[in-house]
Amino acid sequence: MSDPIRFGIIGAGAIAQVAHLPLLSKLKDAEIVALCDTDLPKARALASRFGIGSVYDDIVDMFRDTKPDAVVVCTPNHLHEVHASAALSAGIHVLCERPVAMTSAGVQKLVADQKAADRVLMAGMNHRFRGDVQALREFLRGEELGELRSVRCGWYTYQPPDVLGWRIHGPQAGGGAMQDLGLPLIDLALWLADHPKATAVSSHLGPAKTNGDVEQDGCAFIRCEDGSSIFVDVSWNHVGDREMLWLDMVGSRGSAGIGPLRVFKEINGKPVNVTPTGASGRENAFTVSYRGELAHFVAAVKGEVEPARLDDQIELHRVVEAIRRSAAEGREVTL
Repeated sequence: MSDPIRFGIIGAGAIAQVAHLPLLSKLKDAEIVALCDTDLPKARALASRFGIGSVYDDIVDMFRDTKPDAVVVCTPNHLHEVHASAALSAGIHVLCERPVAMTSAGVQKLVADQKAADRVLMAGMNHRFRGDVQALREFLRGEELGELRSVRCGWYTYQPPDVLGWRIHGPQAGGGAMQDLGLPLIDLALWLADHPKATAVSSHLGPAKTNGDVEQDGCAFIRCEDGSSIFVDVSWNHVGDREMLWLDMVGSRGSAGIGPLRVFKEINGKPVNVTPTGASGRENAFTVSYRGELAHFVAAVKGEVEPARLDDQIELHRVVEAIRRSAAEGREVTL
């Protein structure tokens, strides 16, 4: 496919405004031809700002009139599955913001839809495309840290209820801080560790924010079949001077992490700092990650790279479901 990939954007909320619209509008081999949102005045204002010719409040009309090659789904969580499924049924490639569905069964259905449509369906796991994460993965691929023993990660933010909006309501979000912050961290941990099979989960989820019904913080311990483990700790209620996101990996011959990037190896019986210089770059990790994600999706649509696996999203959601079950039942849950 030599012509630019013609994109439709479904949903004109925050993530579309700060990531997908500004980055996709500047991406080589991509053209935004339509924007769809139930709030037409907002959609029209954004379309004018980014030079988008067509605006809709119904995805069926957008599909029929503009016939996009691909769409980016940026709607609230509970709409991801139905919007992605509709696009695939219309023969359109899909990049869907996380989570691609609310349940593991929903992800399984989308995998079936994707296979039937023979189109690319990619989950929006942008952290995989951070510069520091890509550098860390090269060390792991080369087995320079030895056998992986553990992953420890966390994400702390301060998010008032009025900023979170629909995310504090279970029917729309599917969960709170563990869904919003924990799910992408667990995805990153499993991906970097080459997808070990999770066998047991223990977790605790904290209280809800005012006027909400989902957790504002939580932690989970995940045991894997290969003997490794993953611990994740998240919070929307971190009162501090900055947001904190970290991930640390411990292997039999070294350790590494992001937030900031650092890599140590055991050489001649001593720990040696082998952190690559310049891997993180000057541009912020958020921008780099979304630009990389969009570029990878365009390349996948054009057949230049293999699309990311979708089966790992089924396993990811099974782990998150086990986290919720463990917290509700107050016990370790086996998978």
